[in-house]
Amino acid sequence: MKTKTILSGMRPTGKLHLGHLVGALNNWTKLQDEYNCFFMVADWHALMSEYENPSNIKKNSIEIVKDWVACGIDPEESVIFVQSMVPEHLELAMVFSFLTPLGWLERCTTYKEQLRELEGRMLATYGFLGYPVLQAADIALYKADAVPVGGDQLPHLELAREIIRKFHGLYKKEVFKEPAPILTKVSKLVGLDNRKMSKSYGNFISLSDEKDVVKKKVYSMYTDPNRVRADVPGKVEGNPVFIYHDIFNPNKSEVEDLKERYQKGKVGDIEVKEKLTVALNNFLDPIREKRGKITDKDASNILKHGALRARETAKRTIAEVKHCLHQIID
Repeated sequence: MKTKTILSGMRPTGKLHLGHLVGALNNWTKLQDEYNCFFMVADWHALMSEYENPSNIKKNSIEIVKDWVACGIDPEESVIFVQSMVPEHLELAMVFSFLTPLGWLERCTTYKEQLRELEGRMLATYGFLGYPVLQAADIALYKADAVPVGGDQLPHLELAREIIRKFHGLYKKEVFKEPAPILTKVSKLVGLDNRKMSKSYGNFISLSDEKDVVKKKVYSMYTDPNRVRADVPGKVEGNPVFIYHDIFNPNKSEVEDLKERYQKGKVGDIEVKEKLTVALNNFLDPIREKRGKITDKDASNILKHGALRARETAKRTIAEVKHCLHQIID
């Protein structure tokens, strides 16, 4: 019997890609066997940066669910829901905002980084500064024992722990768990152009990309810039094409052969990319097939059912919080 709980989520800001699979989804599917899992489509978080153009959030939420299920997230085993369908998230976030000092939020390194990344949007808002408070409420609402995160999210998780500790210290009752991090064992996947993988750069392969799109993207990939001809020895380490081969090509003898010949100047980029295209499409075929069988209505029903299950837990937690605040309303 599962005794511990995790909460994790993604913002519905566009198509999911191989980076999401390597950085999160592979880990999530394994965690389902060990934990009571709550997987959240974080539409309120998306709205914090997309409030000027929210028209795609609903559609993206449906597409995310299709990707999750196609990659192995089981809606019967795990609770899959949309954040905004559980109003207790905002209720607890407001309570937490009462007791969170501004200094705690202003010191978040990711706040300034995201302001730079999302240049051109007016994000100097109360909501954007305070999104780690909502994040803390997301986690605490389900009394999560742990949260699967990347290394860059550790400061946010520590802030959540600080907010929870302050709540407990003020009201002399331990309502929540202090969540521990579960770090993904696979490092971040580099973008096709050897930069950080980002939707704003468009340097990724989506989980739903068709075979010909995958081929086109692979053939455009960055390789060794100093290798001007196929007979010039090339660099394998840090080369995105070989990073992808190592992760997605199960034929390890083929990968080692390509590496050896590449370093000796005995194979061209075309052959290396051709074999990567085959490996990636073989990898994505079962995901695309399963995804194609999930309708918009199926995904919508999964979210509605998940919201009902999530609210069962959320309501109990909010009742405890109100008891601490002496604000129980019959």
